[in-house]
Amino acid sequence: MSGFDEIFDAPAADPMAVFDSWLSQAAVSEPNDPNAMSLATVDGDGMPNARMVLLKGHDQRGFVFYTNLNSQKGAELNDNARAALCFHWKSLHRQVRVQGPVSAVSEQEADAYFTSRGAESRLGAWASQQSQTLQDRATLDAAYDAALAQYGEENIPRPPHWSGRRITPLKIEFWQDGAHRLHNRLVYHRATPDDVWSTRLLYP
Repeated sequence: MSGFDEIFDAPAADPMAVFDSWLSQAAVSEPNDPNAMSLATVDGDGMPNARMVLLKGHDQRGFVFYTNLNSQKGAELNDNARAALCFHWKSLHRQVRVQGPVSAVSEQEADAYFTSRGAESRLGAWASQQSQTLQDRATLDAAYDAALAQYGEENIPRPPHWSGRRITPLKIEFWQDGAHRLHNRLVYHRATPDDVWSTRLLYP
């Protein structure tokens, strides 16, 4: 089990610096996808939905992932632009939870990331009508082949329905496993993105 982190006794002023440190440690200890995170959204009836996505960027502005904007999560974020994230690193006995409003990344950011993907993934973005009913696998394979025939494997443009979303954190909680289930919990909170972070410990 990972040792006790001093942030619980002396919280750093910047939670993103703490996140950077924890993610870097997870990149060494996790067997795969240390950037995997659960993304929770809410539909029009108030029913929550959660799914695993990959963190593709983070800085002081927030946490970025990319998706088909016509997917279920895309539609739900269009209607209710707030979300929660959860990172769980089993190897470190640690968890990070994030809450905040969601906004679109710039067209330039989306283009740059899309271009960095492999050709197969870029073609897949054209082939998949994410979250829609699929008759059979052959239909998806045919759509992929059609995209390949149209665009080839070089200059594949980004679909207009594919882009990134940024969660700007208003609340970040760092959790670390403790003996006898007496876990360590530290919350950073701010009312708006322009405010200074405040911190408090929570009972486990």
